Amino acid sequence: MTLPDAQDRLEHFPISFFAAVLGLAGLTLALHAASALLPLAGAASSVMLGVTVIAFLAIGAVYARKALRHPAAVAAEWQHPVKLAFFPAISISLMLIATALAPDRPDIARPLWLLGAVLQAGLTLAVVSCWIGHRPFQPMHISPAWFIPAVGNVVVPVAGPSLGFVELSWLFFSAGLMFWAVLLTLVMNRLIFHDPLPGRLLPTLAILIAPPAVGFLSWLSLNGGQVDAGGRLLLNLAYVFAAIVAMQAPKFLNLPFALSWWALSFPVAALTIASLRFGALAGSAFHTGLGLALLALLVVIVAALMLRTGRAIAARQICLPE
Repeated sequence: MTLPDAQDRLEHFPISFFAAVLGLAGLTLALHAASALLPLAGAASSVMLGVTVIAFLAIGAVYARKALRHPAAVAAEWQHPVKLAFFPAISISLMLIATALAPDRPDIARPLWLLGAVLQAGLTLAVVSCWIGHRPFQPMHISPAWFIPAVGNVVVPVAGPSLGFVELSWLFFSAGLMFWAVLLTLVMNRLIFHDPLPGRLLPTLAILIAPPAVGFLSWLSLNGGQVDAGGRLLLNLAYVFAAIVAMQAPKFLNLPFALSWWALSFPVAALTIASLRFGALAGSAFHTGLGLALLALLVVIVAALMLRTGRAIAARQICLPE
């Protein structure tokens, strides 16, 4: 590859690459959740945590280099109505890694979680300020990717209370639920009354599953692991959205690969963990079995995405001008 070609590819390195870190972190946490049932899952979770950290550092290093060499390209992504929503994937990645570290290394998890939470707060306020600013956003610009800033706020309480940040976790949880409700209305309006999503964005429909699934996990954390009516409501809403996405899944089959396919991974991971947690706490063999089935699906999804991403990188099919 010549130097100009390398520079050009760096300029087009997308912020959406951080969605891959979310998927890897989700698989890490899902394997940990299944470790009491599957002896090898605990060891696999440790391996995946290492893979997740390496992926985050590698992607972060490349994107930082892009920011230094091509600040105009980063600014253009920030101005883009879809790409803008992927910036909070950075802070969510930090908090998910901290959540995975919390059981064994709370000394590392606590400052990492705090960094992620502070960054999440800043990015949420910045993104929302852009949304309600003076930009001429149109209904066609709205996609399920807009949920990412809201999901990030709901991720905060998954580990926050156990790390000693109870009231701060409630603050983020409240903000996340509020924005989820608002954005759900906007996204459903766009999906029903306007043109269908472009093919590259169709896999982002899976993001519909994430807010209630992660919300259930946060609700458990904020309520001392007690399963109540509020938790059941969130979990079953996640199943409803999963069924809606499953009905649309045949449309994915003929789509060419794009980084947006990584949007499938984290929502499935969140639903897997939620099912396993509910099964263990409520003594539900059905939910435990469902969680294990979803874990198997998740492993297949992440493995396929890693393979397809590797092939796309080798074939120089990503980091191209749009």
